[in-house]
Amino acid sequence: MYNISGDTMIKHPIPKKTYKKAVNKSNMGMTLESDIEATNQYYLDMNIAVIYKKPTPIQVVNVNYPKRSMAKITEAYYKTPSTTDFNGIYKGKYIDFDVKETNSKTSIPLSNIHPHQVEHLRSVEAHGGIAFLIVHWKYYDEHYYLPCSILLQYYDNVKKGGRKSIPYQTFKENAYLIPFSLNPRLDYLSVIRSLSLV
Repeated sequence: MYNISGDTMIKHPIPKKTYKKAVNKSNMGMTLESDIEATNQYYLDMNIAVIYKKPTPIQVVNVNYPKRSMAKITEAYYKTPSTTDFNGIYKGKYIDFDVKETNSKTSIPLSNIHPHQVEHLRSVEAHGGIAFLIVHWKYYDEHYYLPCSILLQYYDNVKKGGRKSIPYQTFKENAYLIPFSLNPRLDYLSVIRSLSLV
């Protein structure tokens, strides 16, 4: 902005507007799956482990070709129910796990874990692999490593009339808190090491 005074032009600075963006800590971790994928990439880059997200098998029904060199899938269906989200190898041991989130303060419903996933994890553990769940309690912003054995106790007790959920208190007493950091984001392999599973 200029102010003309006689023959002299005096320049007055225009104050700049400043905006302060609110930081939402709950979004810092993006999503649970992306945090796990970032962690797995760190493990791979550091030559610690090779663990990947499993692709979901689909049956392609319709394809359009808008350009000769490109194909666009316009209709597809899930072929078979997926087992778990992640698998790989760490220090010679096969690892297989799924990730779940809950908004509840008190428990995670077993209905959030599909029967075929439970049976898959049961088989992995029976064959000597390391099987588990990573559960994010959104209300507490806590991530837990839940061993397959604890999951199976609750799952098998439902058939005997037991509760249909795993209480938060069980996580506090029998699961393992996974530290959240920059790199790796969710170091779940530190839990496996602390349990002497490898």
